[in-house]
Amino acid sequence: MKLFGIIGYPLGHSFSQKHFTEKFEREHLADHAYQRFELPEIGMLPALLEKEPDLCGFNVTIPWKVKVMDYLDEIDPVADGIGAVNTVRVSRRNGRTWLKGYNTDAPAFRESLLANLTALPDTALVLGTGGAAKSVMHTLIDLNIIAIPVSRRLVRGGYTYDDLPGYMISEAGVIINTTPLGMAPNTDAMPPIDYSCLKEGQLLFDLIYNPPVTAFLAMGEEHGCMTVNGEEMFLIQAKLAWDIWNAAE
Repeated sequence: MKLFGIIGYPLGHSFSQKHFTEKFEREHLADHAYQRFELPEIGMLPALLEKEPDLCGFNVTIPWKVKVMDYLDEIDPVADGIGAVNTVRVSRRNGRTWLKGYNTDAPAFRESLLANLTALPDTALVLGTGGAAKSVMHTLIDLNIIAIPVSRRLVRGGYTYDDLPGYMISEAGVIINTTPLGMAPNTDAMPPIDYSCLKEGQLLFDLIYNPPVTAFLAMGEEHGCMTVNGEEMFLIQAKLAWDIWNAAE
């Protein structure tokens, strides 16, 4: 049996198990399975690995994309530079488990973003500062877009939600929600920015894909903004993860 899975907490929002289970059925991979592994504490990972000797790889989601790095034997240089891992390959070396971490969020976000832009904006607001935000910031900077982080606590080069000027919202070509605000089942939640400052033609990108239209994106639609959810990004990163898990040693 080749077992794959996803770790995080909670995992009720995740489509990964459905996606990969359908893939295995479609491709007649009867000896493959994919499971959700809810870990309220990242310190539970070693016990999980011991319990599941057939585990060949796993995805990492909120809130463990950064802290999982402490448990890895090796980290891909790109993921190390980003400071977040969302894909882990599990192999065995000399009778022991060997974990190597990768980041597929950044290339997936890049591909999805570029597919939904006619021109690169000068500036972007990145809502949130967690593991997903690190991937987004890395990608925007690589595209020579001025990336401004916004969160509850002040971070270098950014703003808190309370201090974010309205003109910054209006002038941003892209506003990206990297937080879990609005994710099922709490679908009424959204980042606390002044939505009255949104302008027609801006792009609002939400990394959330469940629900398909978050409260954040709905506010964007009300103000004539273009909107994109995280489904395309999810599908791209899932394919990249599959390639990593199945690559030759």
